[in-house]
Amino acid sequence: MFAGLRKMLREWQGMQAFKRVPRSERQIVFYSEGRGYWSYFEPVFTALQNRHAAPVLYVTSAENDPLLQNPPAGMRSFYIGENSVRTLFFASLDADVLLMTMPDLQSFHIKRSPFSVHYTYLHHSIVSTHMIYRAAAFDHFDSILCVGPHHIAETRAREQALGLPAKTLVEHGYGRLDTIMESGLQGPPARSDIPAQILVAPTWGENGLIERHGIDAIQPLIEAGLRVILRPHPRTRKLAPRTLDEICTYFRDEPRFQMDEDSDGTTSLRDSDIMLSDWSGAALEFAFGLERPVIFADVPRKVLNPEYTAVGLEPIEVQIRDQVGVVVSTDELAKLGEIAQTMATDSHKWQTTLHQTRQRWIYNSGRSGDTAADYLVSLIKQ
Repeated sequence: MFAGLRKMLREWQGMQAFKRVPRSERQIVFYSEGRGYWSYFEPVFTALQNRHAAPVLYVTSAENDPLLQNPPAGMRSFYIGENSVRTLFFASLDADVLLMTMPDLQSFHIKRSPFSVHYTYLHHSIVSTHMIYRAAAFDHFDSILCVGPHHIAETRAREQALGLPAKTLVEHGYGRLDTIMESGLQGPPARSDIPAQILVAPTWGENGLIERHGIDAIQPLIEAGLRVILRPHPRTRKLAPRTLDEICTYFRDEPRFQMDEDSDGTTSLRDSDIMLSDWSGAALEFAFGLERPVIFADVPRKVLNPEYTAVGLEPIEVQIRDQVGVVVSTDELAKLGEIAQTMATDSHKWQTTLHQTRQRWIYNSGRSGDTAADYLVSLIKQ
């Protein structure tokens, strides 16, 4: 009980510290729902500093967010938790601009402030807006930093169908992808005599690859001699911890199996030859950022908006699968090892195709942060 009270006190103190910042200095605010989201904000923050020397107020719900203790120059950070204090923070926010990666503004307990705040949404996935998100997920934002032309087409189609006010849609790109590309590790990773590595990185939910087929999907990869890194979605750890524990127990004596639950996951991504996924947006980050192919296990689609077909546009995560990898039926999971070995051997053949596909689907590759920073600065009230 006392630990909970201390936590709430700290959250309250964080909100009050934010409110003590003079209104004239509350120009650009970032809200992060967890420590794993900084990789999406970082390119925008860096560009704000380099191009405009624009200070940022960083508000986080993660008690263990490293930016609370060591914020970079140009940032002040505040902790507000994810419960009642956060709700009150949003309800009373007075600032020029709020940049956030959390959808469903106004739909549940997180509401727009009565003050004149400009709400900008920063996508934290390349996937489409109308299938794996709730129908009204983006309706109440003033502007959206769009990853590619699919986001603009989908958003405009919904606005026209429902008669919604037109939002400002910025041809932005995807900062996390830019960061991956900056590594210069495109194409197959250098190998000596060690086996190829496959990263298993599915999405979460009752139809997800791990929830439905965890051990059956991993075992053929191990039997084929591959090194396997399982990187579950954080929500899988929350919603299906027993499933993950069963997998770890089953493979505990297997030296070629490893679980990676690090919030960043860059190392696992960088060192893997191919990826096994389902409907996860991480698959497109891997394919476009590192120009390496993906195996898609054809589990049922992840659908949070059952009326998504009304938009009349096929989601990018559906139509792009054959362009960045191969699709495998769940009836053929026993063949995953053979398929993965073949793809790892031929992965260099995919590189040109993946590069060209990225150019078609993603705005401003390598410079999205500059685009976002220039736009946010234009919103500051004079």
